[in-house]
Amino acid sequence: MPSTTPVRPAVIELRQYTLRPGRRDELVELFDREFVETQEQAGMVVLGQFRDLDDPDRFVWLRGFRDMAARHQALTSFYGGPVWAEHGPRANATMTDSDDVLLLRPLSDGSGLAVSPPERSPAGSPAPARFVAATVWSFPPARHHGVDLIRDGLLPALAETGPAPLAALTTETAPNTFPGLPVRTGENVAVVLTSYPGASACRRHLAAVLAHPRVRDEVLPALEREQTAAPRTLRLAPTGRSLVF
Repeated sequence: MPSTTPVRPAVIELRQYTLRPGRRDELVELFDREFVETQEQAGMVVLGQFRDLDDPDRFVWLRGFRDMAARHQALTSFYGGPVWAEHGPRANATMTDSDDVLLLRPLSDGSGLAVSPPERSPAGSPAPARFVAATVWSFPPARHHGVDLIRDGLLPALAETGPAPLAALTTETAPNTFPGLPVRTGENVAVVLTSYPGASACRRHLAAVLAHPRVRDEVLPALEREQTAAPRTLRLAPTGRSLVF
């Protein structure tokens, strides 16, 4: 029997694909059928697959690796293998851009994603009746104060006022070990993933966080001084095979 011990990847990719109009469901069906177990057999873990609720032509997904050396080995194996040779051209035909990729690591001990691939639903399963909010904060390169504010100020308030985040991640600064797949360089981000049963629960949680005295009076003003752009929240609907939901 396969082990159900949670997998906790130390390196995570957040991948956002812009698709040709009307072809997202085609990619989701192909991905969930052909690219889940086959990638994991190559040495990675497919963490989550999502439809962007605010863009009908965007597919977002997460995959994880033990470390950067394992990432190189796994990607070399998969993209040089027979599954990608057979099905990759059809997947690529649905996309206009696949280079919006953040390379991430857990923000602190215990803040990464923990999943159990043997518990994944089979292909064709209905999507969970939930969505995941992924909020991305951007800060100047090599400056740590903004990420520290997320870790020490915002994350505790999120846990106090609603569901604790599924994960908190930050930029992995190691060089890209697989140049065949570009990643965004020069980034310094924090990414917080939180799961909700619906949009109203998300709005209530956000309102409670914004009203939290320390967040309102200290954390948010400090983040505004540090950030290079307003935070962006992706509202993501998991597919039926996503481990993150």
